[in-house]
Amino acid sequence: MEFFENRPNRPFFGFVLLWRKLQRLRERVKTRRLLRALSDEQLKDLGLRRSEL
Repeated sequence: MEFFENRPNRPFFGFVLLWRKLQRLRERVKTRRLLRALSDEQLKDLGLRRSEL
């Protein structure tokens, strides 16, 4: 078996998945910060309570 036959087709795919997971985590943190900055009345307009954050 030659080297190129045993090589994975997408060698950096694991890094891509990790990068995407980190991006989703960063977005969640950003969203939580924004929601915490809202007043109780603004949260009520969105249909949320402070305890749900």
